[in-house]
Amino acid sequence: MPRSRAPMGRRILLSTALVGAVTLVPAGPAPAANPTPDTRQQQYAAAAAEYGVPESVLLAVSYLESRWDTNAGTPSTSAGYGPMHLTDATYVNSLGEPSHVGPEEDPRGDDSRTRIQAAEPAPNPPAEAALQTLDAAATVTGSGEDALRSDPAANIRGGAALLASYQKEIGAPVGAGTDPAAWYGAVARYSGSDSTDSAATFADEAYATIRTGAARTTDDGQRVTLAARKVTPQKSWLDKLGLRTVARADGVECPAELACEWIPAPYQLLGDGTDPEYYGNHDLSDRPARQKIEYIVIHDTEETYFRTLELVQDPAYVSWHYTMRSSDGHTAQHVKTKDVAWQAGNWYVNSKSIGIEHEGFARKGTWYTETMYRTSAKLVGHLAKKFDIPLDRQHIIGHDNVPGTIPSTVRGMHWDPGPYWDWSHYFDLLGAPIRSTGTPATGLVTMDPEFASNRPAFWGCQLDENDMPTSEPCPLRGSSSVILHSAPSQDAPLVKDAGLHEDGAPSTMEVSDHGARASAGQSYAVADRQGDWTAIWYLGQKAWFYNPTSAPVAKWATGFVVTPKPGRATIPVYGRAYPEEAAYPAGVPYQTLRPLQYTLSAGERYAVGLVAPSEFYKAYTFAGTFPGDWTVIRGKMRYVQIQFGHRIMFVNKDDVDILPSAVGAPS
Repeated sequence: MPRSRAPMGRRILLSTALVGAVTLVPAGPAPAANPTPDTRQQQYAAAAAEYGVPESVLLAVSYLESRWDTNAGTPSTSAGYGPMHLTDATYVNSLGEPSHVGPEEDPRGDDSRTRIQAAEPAPNPPAEAALQTLDAAATVTGSGEDALRSDPAANIRGGAALLASYQKEIGAPVGAGTDPAAWYGAVARYSGSDSTDSAATFADEAYATIRTGAARTTDDGQRVTLAARKVTPQKSWLDKLGLRTVARADGVECPAELACEWIPAPYQLLGDGTDPEYYGNHDLSDRPARQKIEYIVIHDTEETYFRTLELVQDPAYVSWHYTMRSSDGHTAQHVKTKDVAWQAGNWYVNSKSIGIEHEGFARKGTWYTETMYRTSAKLVGHLAKKFDIPLDRQHIIGHDNVPGTIPSTVRGMHWDPGPYWDWSHYFDLLGAPIRSTGTPATGLVTMDPEFASNRPAFWGCQLDENDMPTSEPCPLRGSSSVILHSAPSQDAPLVKDAGLHEDGAPSTMEVSDHGARASAGQSYAVADRQGDWTAIWYLGQKAWFYNPTSAPVAKWATGFVVTPKPGRATIPVYGRAYPEEAAYPAGVPYQTLRPLQYTLSAGERYAVGLVAPSEFYKAYTFAGTFPGDWTVIRGKMRYVQIQFGHRIMFVNKDDVDILPSAVGAPS
């Protein structure tokens, strides 16, 4: 998310609709000292029986919150703990740090036009009262809060007790033998949503999980199964919750099954209103008629959901198309998809993309809820179908995959959603799982580490009083990142990134330093193989990663690669695909083709993402009054998008040969 540094000392804000009206109905006394069940499956069964909750309901709610994972007792991005996501709104008083270290991105992503600057956000208002289910679970069960955070069995009991209490509160039947269909109201209440549409979306997804069933091994090695069963929920119980009703605005661009509201970002002149160049916080367009939408950019907010909504409604700040809430997946749209939001720090990408912010904190190492993953995948799938965007990592990219525009902007580009976003699971939800498409002879690999067991030792998740990362280790948790070394050894230094480390030093394991990382779903050209190690071409060097046959972290793939044309020792690499000077009409300033600080040398090979036309969307003034405003300038040049490092980049098509990946691949 493009942002300025935010003040410290904030609290997470959760849904507040039920606060002040919560009267917990005791779900029964804490049991006598019974031995803790041995397996996670038995823990769910025991808690369901103890509090009279149908086991399928308890399992489905927990799956939708956490996929039954424990996350080592650490909180989610909405301050939820454990398999049941019991929330503690007082957790961590230092959330809201920026997701990068270095100069701030140009708010608009256009280095040639610097008049519009993102305003420094005002300090957060005092935290509102928040629904703290951790406190409530402690009251109902008699368990201590520490145990509810860190002990899975206690956490599951707490969740079951809350469901039973919600069920009793609305006068619905309680008992393990009751029909799961009658628990719709309690399940909706468990979401913490403040509106009927969001609560119903959560409950509908939980009941869909009951109907389809689920089975997986959790992050701590426990096998849990929810058997599929037919159920038709009794939705009338939702009316007993007394939630507010949100009317769906006409024209909101969300699939029908999502709770989605229209909270517009402002488009207005700034200052005294006389300067046509001084406006915010997005640009009007007519996409896709004017320009094809090529990308969907995944962000995290580095702010609470409520603070994010404040920022996007500030005309002097920046903008994005959608924001998603962590606790229940509730979605707000701010900018029409036909218009250009100032969201990715790269004007070429901005003009050809849709940006989605997800409530989350990349640096804090928190985990993203399953309900938000699912909601996001439904929205992305809907938009991809509407705009004919392929469901792959060349088109569905993170903010951390967007390149800098010129050398001076590379280091300041943001790195959200960060290494803890589960790309593999996300593409499973999109119906486009990461699969092997090749063999060891086809010359490409697609990264796909086992998320739960891939736990790189990052550091710097905490900041000191000067907002600089400390050397304290981050919590060990699942990650999509594959770490890249300069030689086939765990002891070898990490590879270098000249844009992030101008002194030539190797990259580090600091959580924001992505200079030696490949991510799940990204494809790279194979450069070499040695024993259990595989090398890829990465930022102009061989980058090695541990890839044993017994537990591979990458899949063999096939496709196309680029390599410099014969006779060319090096070719330039660009952060945007702008036209040549001759393409610009008279009176329209030429956007200089400035290469980045990287070069692509003879003999190197990089995976092709797409072939792109050269385009520049000229939008300089509020009312389109400058010559050529609100038009797309296209040139004869064509570019090839390549996976050059962690970020995508571009090369001039005339500088390279495009070859099948198997041609010239190392044996």
